[in-house]
Amino acid sequence: MTTDQEWWRGSVTYQIYPRSFQDDNADGMGDLQGIIRRLPHVADMGVDAIWLSPFFTSPMADMGYDVSDHRDVDPTFGTLADFDALVARAHELGLKVIIDQVLSHSSDRHPFFQESRSSRSNAKADWYVWHDARPEGSPPNNWQSIFGGPAWTWDVRRRQYYFHQFLKEQPDLNFHNPEVQDWALDTLRFWLDRGVDGFRLDAVNHYVHDAELRDNPPDIREKSEPDYKTFEMQYPIHSKNRPENLTFIERVRALTDSYDARTLIGEIGEAHHPVERLQDYTGPGRLHQAYHTALMHKPYGAAFIRSQLEEMFRDGYAGCPNWAFSSHDVPRHVSRWADYAATSEAFAKMTCALLLSLRGSVCLYQGEELGLEQTELDYDELVDPEGKTFYPENPGRDGSRTPMPWTADAPQAGFSEAPTTWLPIKPTQARRAVDRQEGDPESVLSFYKRMIALRRERPALRSGGMRFLDLPPPLLGIRRGDDTLCVFNLDPVAAEAEFSGMGGILASEGVTCDGAHISFAPNGFVIAETGG
Repeated sequence: MTTDQEWWRGSVTYQIYPRSFQDDNADGMGDLQGIIRRLPHVADMGVDAIWLSPFFTSPMADMGYDVSDHRDVDPTFGTLADFDALVARAHELGLKVIIDQVLSHSSDRHPFFQESRSSRSNAKADWYVWHDARPEGSPPNNWQSIFGGPAWTWDVRRRQYYFHQFLKEQPDLNFHNPEVQDWALDTLRFWLDRGVDGFRLDAVNHYVHDAELRDNPPDIREKSEPDYKTFEMQYPIHSKNRPENLTFIERVRALTDSYDARTLIGEIGEAHHPVERLQDYTGPGRLHQAYHTALMHKPYGAAFIRSQLEEMFRDGYAGCPNWAFSSHDVPRHVSRWADYAATSEAFAKMTCALLLSLRGSVCLYQGEELGLEQTELDYDELVDPEGKTFYPENPGRDGSRTPMPWTADAPQAGFSEAPTTWLPIKPTQARRAVDRQEGDPESVLSFYKRMIALRRERPALRSGGMRFLDLPPPLLGIRRGDDTLCVFNLDPVAAEAEFSGMGGILASEGVTCDGAHISFAPNGFVIAETGG
């Protein structure tokens, strides 16, 4: 049983991408007042919390993840007064508010970086990661940027290189400097004092780098195809994942614990040993929750999903992973896994039931409750720097970030009164608008509401133990707690199975029961009582 202090354990959080949720000032981009207007939609779903992607002051080189003032709202989104009104309205509706915090780096236009780059002796000179060139002019080491190319950029003002794990416009802060750590904690305190209920910590395992700047070794894992990012050719044991980082995370937890009923969710950006990293970061006195992206990429199937869950909870792990299938950073799962869908609607319902049956907490991404698919965009419609760099092999993240469709037949699907929006709304998205689904008991949206309510009402689904049944693929069977059975047909082909002791059905789609014999339609599933 969770307490009020542990409201986050087994919770369901709804991620809002502010640029794309609702535009209320008709400039083609979403804003905080638009979020306030649409909060009843989120509250009506029955989720516990919202997570807001960055809304801070930013030149938007990386759509807000390049922050130039961590303690203010970008005029694109509104004002601090708007933010305070959003928190108040969310709390009135029974929603907790979690906000992104991008602490590993800043914008290159941040006043701190402008001062830091001005000389080698100013007050902020050691706030970022600077180093001399090698004698022949090359960067200090072999570290690579996630967004392409070397992770070092030469700065003519200081005649030194600076380190950036993402874009060159996102210089890394130097967390070996105690002043930087104190500034980061003060920033968290600023938002905690404004009433937020927690933080989603972006790239939480990236804060601290190797002080000796040792080269990363090559990634020697066998791969089915060549890497297209140089970053993926390395095992980044020195540029991130430093053990010193955990000491700072403990300081973050101590600060958060000085406030009532708050939570920390960490993004573990790690392809090497992700489970171990997540378990490290959610150990005693560290993060309450964390996630990695195992279930947010191409691999799929009963055996794969079971292996990820069993690996996470091996050896009696009692922490709280946070599971998601979609986000602003990856293609929407109904498109990513479309090869396994009988229909997009059936697949959306089945994956909803699966996600909300997992042990741990859950994060839903805006539009997921509508069964939205990935938007196909032409190159000239892209704004994401990753997409522009790696197109067409990787068209970037814009396809999952297109605006939320509210009213199918309205201009811009009810998202905006502007003649154009920052990313286009295509007919494939508009036809799944909220107004087309909210009154239909068979819609994807209606099913999400029922499934969230079932998870909330049934302790076994929210906080019970979990063990897998030995079923042949494509069936995946899970027992939650002592009284709940969940079985999913993950493929677009029919399947059958025998179950003894199954009681009343709690939720189902595409199943036929004949005593202990159950027939599953493609993407069919059942959640039932175990009968005692």
